Amino acid sequence: MADRHTHGHLHTHPHRRPHEGGGMMKSLLPSKGPSATQILAIVTLLPVGGTLFCLAGLTLIGTLVGLAVATPVFLLFSPVIVPAILTVGLAVAGFMTSGAFGVTGLSSLSWILNYLKQGKSVPENLDAAKRRMADATAHPGQKKKDVGQTIQSKAQEGKEGARTT
Repeated sequence: MADRHTHGHLHTHPHRRPHEGGGMMKSLLPSKGPSATQILAIVTLLPVGGTLFCLAGLTLIGTLVGLAVATPVFLLFSPVIVPAILTVGLAVAGFMTSGAFGVTGLSSLSWILNYLKQGKSVPENLDAAKRRMADATAHPGQKKKDVGQTIQSKAQEGKEGARTT
């Protein structure tokens, strides 16, 4: 294509063809037509995709119609429905949480059993974690005692200050 435009003359490179170059476009477009496998995949997937798309549309329409019909019923019975939904939602959340804790506990026990079956001793970092947990449980009790002593000493100071005046 055109390189320069000088004094009304257009200079071109005669060895370049207009369809060559443009490495990005060349890599995006196949050099030959689609293969038989690609054509077969498209011919197979188009009806399946179209059918699923139609079913999605029908489901959406049915949901909207059902919602339009059920909305007045929901408004009439909302004093009963809302607490029932909350109760069911909380029960489901409780069961899900319980299940998650159960799976976590079972996987932890399984890991410990597999670890012990391999004949290894308790790792050092597990001992360190035990010590940290023991320190953490003892620390709040000590802190509570310290705060209690501080409050008691300030109360004593307040009583002594009141007596001197």
